[in-house]
Amino acid sequence: MPNRGMRGSVLFIAGLIGVFGVAAAAAASHGPDPRLLGGASAMCLAHAPALVALHAGWAHFRTAAASALLLAAGTAIFAADLTLRHFAGHGLFPMSAPLGGLMMMGGWLAVAMGAFLPTKETAQAPSTTV
Repeated sequence: MPNRGMRGSVLFIAGLIGVFGVAAAAAASHGPDPRLLGGASAMCLAHAPALVALHAGWAHFRTAAASALLLAAGTAIFAADLTLRHFAGHGLFPMSAPLGGLMMMGGWLAVAMGAFLPTKETAQAPSTTV
């Protein structure tokens, strides 16, 4: 199976993104303006379970690696930008939140494309039709 090492990394990154999502939610609930941290938390808590699902279905999903890479990187960039805006008053780099958002959208498109690409198992399986 290609990308075997990446598969384990995806689960580790999912855990880190999940932890950050919970921490950002807690910080947002105690601050005067929860909008930026709340948005960062929402993206992290939405995408961490998606990464866990990609890890679980890795062998049966041809686009799992591309999907995971785009979702993880996009979420990290987006959340880092919003978090820096909240605490430091400036973003990660110009247009980083839109870039992170586009990467997340690309990750979800890769998930959708996976529905139409056969896995190695199904590509090599003998036909059962008569």
